Amino acid sequence: MFGSKSQTGLLIPALAGFYATWSEISYALMRVIIGYILFMHGWGKVTGAGVAGISGYMAKQGLEPGVVFAMAAMFLETIGALCVGIGLFTRFFAAALAIEMAIAFVFVHAPHGFAAGKGGFEYVLLLGIVLFAIAIRGGGPFSVDARIGKEL
Repeated sequence: MFGSKSQTGLLIPALAGFYATWSEISYALMRVIIGYILFMHGWGKVTGAGVAGISGYMAKQGLEPGVVFAMAAMFLETIGALCVGIGLFTRFFAAALAIEMAIAFVFVHAPHGFAAGKGGFEYVLLLGIVLFAIAIRGGGPFSVDARIGKEL
């Protein structure tokens, strides 16, 4: 039954130790890679089109004032992504980035359908859901948040 407190038994119980060992490591790896992916998108905005180019694009998508949306995206996808990657203020930045992905979903990608190759929403949907999960869970034990003993 869904919502039950009982745990599912392992088909191969010998794997329990492996799963226990790698659970937190795999979470940290996912957080770092998501941070890296988003940072590369943000860095491309900073070093490519810059604020002026991104502002114009945002305005074309109906996101006004374009400069505010451009600067927010550039900040979140660089500084925020780095913070998610290292696990600093993880919940705050993951939530902010998840909201950014929701905005990108609605205003930019949804009109193009599902397929990312056609400009669709599959990629921002995946990023948004992963960022939402990170915002709920926090940095985890391999994060700066854990090291300093505080989270937002």
